[in-house]
Amino acid sequence: MTARGRQRHSRCSALLGLATDFAFFAPFLRCISMGDSFLMPAVSANLVAKTETATQLSLALAAAERPTAKAAVEVSYSRPFLKWAGGKTQLLPQLARFYPPKGSIKRYFEPFLGSGAVFFHFKAVVGPRQAILWDNNRELIETFQAVQQEVGQVIKLLKKYQKQHNKDFFLSMRTKSPSSLAAKAARLIYLNKTCFNGLYRVNSRGIFNVPFGRYTNPGLFNEEWLRGAAEALAGVRIEPRDFRLLELQAKKGDFIYFDPPYHPRSTTSDFTAYTRDSFGEEDQRELARVYRALDKRGCFLMLSNSDTPLIRELYKDFQIQEVSARRFINSKADRRGPICELVVLNKKLAEANRAKS
Repeated sequence: MTARGRQRHSRCSALLGLATDFAFFAPFLRCISMGDSFLMPAVSANLVAKTETATQLSLALAAAERPTAKAAVEVSYSRPFLKWAGGKTQLLPQLARFYPPKGSIKRYFEPFLGSGAVFFHFKAVVGPRQAILWDNNRELIETFQAVQQEVGQVIKLLKKYQKQHNKDFFLSMRTKSPSSLAAKAARLIYLNKTCFNGLYRVNSRGIFNVPFGRYTNPGLFNEEWLRGAAEALAGVRIEPRDFRLLELQAKKGDFIYFDPPYHPRSTTSDFTAYTRDSFGEEDQRELARVYRALDKRGCFLMLSNSDTPLIRELYKDFQIQEVSARRFINSKADRRGPICELVVLNKKLAEANRAKS
């Protein structure tokens, strides 16, 4: 690691390390309320509480000198109902610093939906009048559509699955191909909350192949959060689309948040594909091209990605911010910890941010 790299890592890890040391004092601290952990929701309550407290305290410290970010995070918003590799729930206090002013956005786009954490939060904080959510993972999109349109039936099925849960039932659910929208959603949510490390991975035939997670009492769902998500998704366009189509649909003044599969930090980094199609270096370059085109069109742009030389080179003409994240979805426990990630803002969004403060 270069001297500059060590310096960046030191800055990003300092707050998180301090927060971990303070986890013991959880009962006495009033941290930013982030709800349940979506990266490790199926572990014991005590462990989740300690993990959340450490993460919340680190984020509170990071935002301590930014009152507008803290106020934005404390607003009531719908929580994601899925855990997803690279999910942004823990980063919301830091990302909120880059949001445009409340009421300033007519239309919100998110072409890499994932768990939808930023959408749910952005909708509550900024209040866009319209929202369009895309992902090329059709199974994920159908799950969001089902929660939007048939949340009662999804909840009914999840209650049934919770009673039937064991390893044999899990393995049988992996091979099923439900036909109804609600059954497809309930299956994905069930597998997502009970598989190893909460990963989503399919084989070349599109069949879910993550092994069984050895959780004592996995929480499949929170009914209040699911119904809250359905309410937040009302009127939202949810479609299986590729990010490249933004060039045909985005208009001046649209806000677009990109959260693509991250560029690997090393050759041994976690996988970057959660569908049958990988997202490699050429895709990263194509995404940067689309980003530049939409910048020229007059859109507000924000993008998250890993801190690698390629990403810094691709977006060197834009404002690059560093945020600190603690990642838990990794097959090796010793690789779960604080890391630096990048947030790329175009000039239009950076100026709107300055006007807000």
